[in-house]
Amino acid sequence: MTPFADDEISTWIPKTAFPVHADASNFASGVTKEQAYEQVLLQAEGLFNLSNVASLLWHAYHSLPSPSSSVNWSGFYVLDPKSTPAKPSLILGPFQGKVACQTIPFGRGVCGAAASTRETQLVPDVDAFPGHIACDGDSRSEIVVPIVSGGKLVAIIDVDCAEVNGFDDVDRVWLEKLAVLLAEGCDW
Repeated sequence: MTPFADDEISTWIPKTAFPVHADASNFASGVTKEQAYEQVLLQAEGLFNLSNVASLLWHAYHSLPSPSSSVNWSGFYVLDPKSTPAKPSLILGPFQGKVACQTIPFGRGVCGAAASTRETQLVPDVDAFPGHIACDGDSRSEIVVPIVSGGKLVAIIDVDCAEVNGFDDVDRVWLEKLAVLLAEGCDW
């Protein structure tokens, strides 16, 4: 089930045009950010695989104009099953971009803040974020969205941009919808 009503889905492209194979990461030029996110959610619903969703996000951002096309990392960190409730941490999951930090404790950096608060962190300038962990020195802004399943944080969506103010409320709304979809559709 999609996390948005059928009347919210644009009619710019029929649902049957969303194959779940290599063409899934082809995004038409000239679409709006909202239309690109709609395609990501529709494709993700058929995939339910974090690796493929990381790829979909990467290709969606790179099909859009700046600042979205300046996304330099998109992916997931998942709850480390070896961490303890007293010291929970995230481990690197599927992603697109440069090599990244392997482990992030709850409460550290933007990802750790989202994990510990279970609230989306939309950071327009990472240099102004206290305790920012610079896994990629080119990152200038970041958005991190928690994925909660069964009342428990299971993962986070992390997207970095090489431009300041790379993300806005449109990104927040659609990534939160994606988080709900993944929370309900993946086997955590």
